[in-house]
Amino acid sequence: MTWSHVFIAIAMQGLVRAFNGDWWAGAAIASAFYVGRELTQAEYRWIEMFGQGRRTNMPWWGQFDPRVWRKADAWVDWIAPVLAVLLIALFASSGVVPGA
Repeated sequence: MTWSHVFIAIAMQGLVRAFNGDWWAGAAIASAFYVGRELTQAEYRWIEMFGQGRRTNMPWWGQFDPRVWRKADAWVDWIAPVLAVLLIALFASSGVVPGA
């Protein structure tokens, strides 16, 4: 896992929070970014493994093919940032975080 993914997601969330005052909006944007990023990388893995290097050979479901999600780091690279920002939004909106 790359810790920078978690830190960048938190920074994105904080930046959105600074502009609109909503922790949940920041969590949604940061989560969408990292989920989208990992799905795109899964597309490239599918194209390389099964599509003979051509995007046109990939079916619409190629990025969801379990065969391209066999390594744990692909999962952790999107789950860790998503969990981090969701926890921050949850604690901030519940009043646990003072001044949030």
